[in-house]
Amino acid sequence: MVRLGLSIALAFALAASTRAEWSVTSSQTERGAAAGLEHRRVVLSDSDAGEQATLDIAIFSAKSATVRVIDNPAGEDLAGVMQREHCLAGVNGGYFDPADAPVGLLISDGKIIAPLRKAKLLSGVLVVANGRVQLFRTAEYSPKRKAIAALQCGPFLVDRAQPVPGLNDIRGARRTFILTDGSDRAALGFCSEATLAQLGKILATRGLAPNFKVQRALNLDGGSSSAFWFAGERGPFSISEQKTVRDFVAVVPK
Repeated sequence: MVRLGLSIALAFALAASTRAEWSVTSSQTERGAAAGLEHRRVVLSDSDAGEQATLDIAIFSAKSATVRVIDNPAGEDLAGVMQREHCLAGVNGGYFDPADAPVGLLISDGKIIAPLRKAKLLSGVLVVANGRVQLFRTAEYSPKRKAIAALQCGPFLVDRAQPVPGLNDIRGARRTFILTDGSDRAALGFCSEATLAQLGKILATRGLAPNFKVQRALNLDGGSSSAFWFAGERGPFSISEQKTVRDFVAVVPK
C-alpha cells in the first residue's frame, strides 16, 4: 500500500508538472523606424510555479531588414554602436574568453574573425546568407553557405516549435536570444531573469506576437552581458549591458 500511495503521489506530481505552462498576461507594441519592424514587450506568467518573466522582442521581416554581426574589439557599449551604425535594433552577441577573444564562429561583414568550434554549449549558428536569416545546429552548418554574417552560440532553446529538453533549470539570469519563424520573419530579444529551461518554454508559448510562431531559438551570451536596443518611432529604447562584450547582433535595413 505504501508503494501504491507513493506511485499515485508521483503520478499526480508528474501530471501537475506537465500541465504547468507559461501564458501571456499582457503585451505592448511599438512600431520601429522601418516597415515591418516592431518592439513587443510581453509579460508572461506560470501560475502554478508563481513565476513571471518579461520579454522585449524586436521583430522584423527579411523583406525589409536583415541581420549584421558587428565585431566590438574596442569594448564600446551597445547603444552607442547601434546609433553610430544606424541600426534598427540590437542585442549583445556570443561568448568570449577572459582575453576578450570570441569563442566560436564569428563572421562580421564577410570576414572570418574566429573559426567554428566543437563544444556542447556551442550548439547553434546564426547565419546570414543570400538575404536569409537562419538558425542551424552546429552539425548542419557548412562554409559553403558563404555567410556574410555568422555567430556560433548556444544552447538551442527551441527546435521545431518545441522547447529543447534537458536544458538547465537551476540558474536564473538575464538572457538574450534570436528567433526565427521558419518563414521570412525573425526576432532579437531580451528576457528578465529566467533559467534556460524556462526560457525555452517561454519562447515556445503561443501568442508572443500575432502570426509569429517560433520554430527555432538560439541562446546568446547572457547574465551581465545581456543588452537590448530598439530604434522606436518615439526614440530609442535601451536595456544596457552590465559589462562590455566582444560583439553585437544588429537588425539593419536592407
